[in-house]
Amino acid sequence: MTAPTITPPDTAPPTTKGACLVIGAGAGVGSAIARAFAADGYDVCVTRRARNLDQVETLADEIRATGGRAHAFGVDARSEDEMVALVDRIEAEVGPLEVVVFNIGANVNFGIRETTARVFTKVWEMACFAGFLAGREAARVMVPRGRGTILFTGATASVRGRDGFAAFAAAKHGLRAVAQSMARELGPLGVHVGHVVVDGSIDGVFTREMRPDVEDLLARDQILKPEDIARNYVWLHHQPRSAWTHELDLRPWSETW
Repeated sequence: MTAPTITPPDTAPPTTKGACLVIGAGAGVGSAIARAFAADGYDVCVTRRARNLDQVETLADEIRATGGRAHAFGVDARSEDEMVALVDRIEAEVGPLEVVVFNIGANVNFGIRETTARVFTKVWEMACFAGFLAGREAARVMVPRGRGTILFTGATASVRGRDGFAAFAAAKHGLRAVAQSMARELGPLGVHVGHVVVDGSIDGVFTREMRPDVEDLLARDQILKPEDIARNYVWLHHQPRSAWTHELDLRPWSETW
């Protein structure tokens, strides 16, 4: 088993809030979530697959440059061994995991006749099975402490399938079911499980490549802004347990649904 790669810890004094793990901290929502929790005082751990480690190293450097604490890991979230080792290492070297955010997307467009078994399986592994592993490992360390927050990023496909997205919708529906089951099981044990349905286009590299009107949409608040999405994740984590939200849907004010 190959141990996850981690950047050397910085020399700043430890935080008192513990660690926040963001699985799938790519450009856009994942990075914004990591920055938001770092700004809130958490020791942020960000992950991508080993071959994309440079991307999360850059993000960790940016967070540290603004006074936050961050550590970059190269991990395949679909690997049980690597996820177990990742959580153990964070607990031992960074701090107790107080927040785990699963933010892997795997949004692909294939007609049903062009969707191979390999495509369907890979999308499910990335967007559903990896979420199960993340949630299970988070629960393993959170339940004995009687606290913690586990948040899953969902999509329109979590609640509605559409043409060309059978694999993605199946995986996201599955992830939503995992989150619901976990919430019912772990809530009474003190762990808050939330599922965030992000419904609509999000400002980012992919959207800007597809749409020439992003700046105009941003000016009118008609597209989801990663920073605004991230604020809701921090808010969910800080909810009092007398009024926990399990599912939250986010969309621009003008979005049809």
